[in-house]
Amino acid sequence: MPFVICKVNVPVSREQEVELKERFGRAIELVPGKSERGLLVAVEDCCRLWLAGDDDPLAYVQADVFANEGHVGYAAFSAEMASAFKDILDIPPERVYVRYGDIPVWSVADMLVDLRMFI
Repeated sequence: MPFVICKVNVPVSREQEVELKERFGRAIELVPGKSERGLLVAVEDCCRLWLAGDDDPLAYVQADVFANEGHVGYAAFSAEMASAFKDILDIPPERVYVRYGDIPVWSVADMLVDLRMFI
């Protein structure tokens, strides 16, 4: 289950949010074994984000992914994310920062999934 949280310092309309969600769904498929079917997305707009002393349009993305310790597909995912923010919110690619987190264990309801179960 990948989880993508994006924070931007610009307003995001409902239509733009849906476009972002759809692009994130396609982008996550660049990571082997991942798809939109299991993707959880959060979009936070109008955040107070500053970079190098200015608040020009900026995006910070946290992408947490289960069972991809080799980080396969992350470069392509990052490129697609930067492209999505440029196309939809006009945020320059050099102002889109992606932070990755490795998820070793997660759960939903009474189901627990631990990476060690697959080793």
